[in-house]
Amino acid sequence: MTDYIVRDINLAGNGRLKIDWVKEHMPVLNEIRNIFEKEKPFEGTRVAISVHLEAKTAYLAEVLRAGGADVAITGSNPLSTQDDVAAALADEGINVYAWYNSTADEYKDHLRKTLATHPRIVIDDGGDLVYLLHTELKEQASEILGGSEETTTGVLRLRAWESENKLLFPMIAVNDAYCKYLFDNRYGTGESTWSGIMRTTNLITAGKTAVVLGYGWCGKGVAMRAKGLGAKVIVCEIDPIKAIEAYMDGFEVMNTDEAAARGDVFVTVSGCKDLLRSRHYDRMKNGAILCNAGHFDVEINIPELADASVSRREVRQNIEEFQMPDGRKIYLLGGGRLVNLAAGDGHPAEIMDMSFALQALSARYILNSNDLGKQVYVVPEDIDRRVADLKLKSLGVEIDRLTEGQYEYLHSSEQG
Repeated sequence: MTDYIVRDINLAGNGRLKIDWVKEHMPVLNEIRNIFEKEKPFEGTRVAISVHLEAKTAYLAEVLRAGGADVAITGSNPLSTQDDVAAALADEGINVYAWYNSTADEYKDHLRKTLATHPRIVIDDGGDLVYLLHTELKEQASEILGGSEETTTGVLRLRAWESENKLLFPMIAVNDAYCKYLFDNRYGTGESTWSGIMRTTNLITAGKTAVVLGYGWCGKGVAMRAKGLGAKVIVCEIDPIKAIEAYMDGFEVMNTDEAAARGDVFVTVSGCKDLLRSRHYDRMKNGAILCNAGHFDVEINIPELADASVSRREVRQNIEEFQMPDGRKIYLLGGGRLVNLAAGDGHPAEIMDMSFALQALSARYILNSNDLGKQVYVVPEDIDRRVADLKLKSLGVEIDRLTEGQYEYLHSSEQG
């Protein structure tokens, strides 16, 4: 019997249309669904998902269910859940516990209810399910065969537990797969971040100075897209190697204190906290726009921004205005949460097609592996390459293959 907590089940029809739309643009996942429907690899297996609950994630849940899984799903961010999509999944018989703009207590309760289904496999985005299984619900950890993590932030948390010998079950770092970070993190984050900023503000990007705080794969994508839109780009980094890379990619590189006085739009994308603080707000221009494309809403220190201001009000959907004592106004998008999801629809379907294909195949790998230890694993190379091959096939692109002689040459100790 289906159990669910959604805002309004009557929204299911509109949510179904959204899921059907992305399905038409996710050929890799469609191919995997065909395989799963024939083989039923997850028959009788309970799977719990905590990923941004919008149409593309919903389709992943449906693909796993097509493979026989008993799926329970919740969101990984209160502002990214789409109520109509949640209703559509519930209407289709999937256990759903999520609604838009949940309180902190409601959000945690939705996570607990998802884990109350006693899953054998978990698919996480940011580590909230896994965190509960290592703390409050630790007694359930022995039931978990393994799981996978979608984000840089979540993988950092997993590796910290692993280094302290505290990880309680195997986890696959999907974020670290080539078909994830090269495309999802770079092209997906870059495009969806600026889409979210532009649709929310209705302001031009060309000519503005964009400050990108963090130059990992997500930061590279945000900076690249800003440049393509005509912005002048400044990069702030703590890693000297990444800073040199940004410099050689043609961007200005400086510390955040200096950049604070220069920027028109600030995008934090580091996975760390307190990138922007009071001393930065003191130096910002009137009209400066702040947003986050990292994971949690801690990259911009919002309490310090509130304390520094004399008034705070919502001036447009997903835009808060903070007026400073000298009359300057600073604008925060999406409550400091992921701007591409809190104020947009997230990554394009074609990008998430690859990422969620990795998730689906990694879940099957966990199910079929009996010798995984309590550590963090990379996605097996054959899965990464399989997803890439399926993507090329869907694009109608054919590439060269090594001849037998070329293969032997590359794997021989003799050269020349």
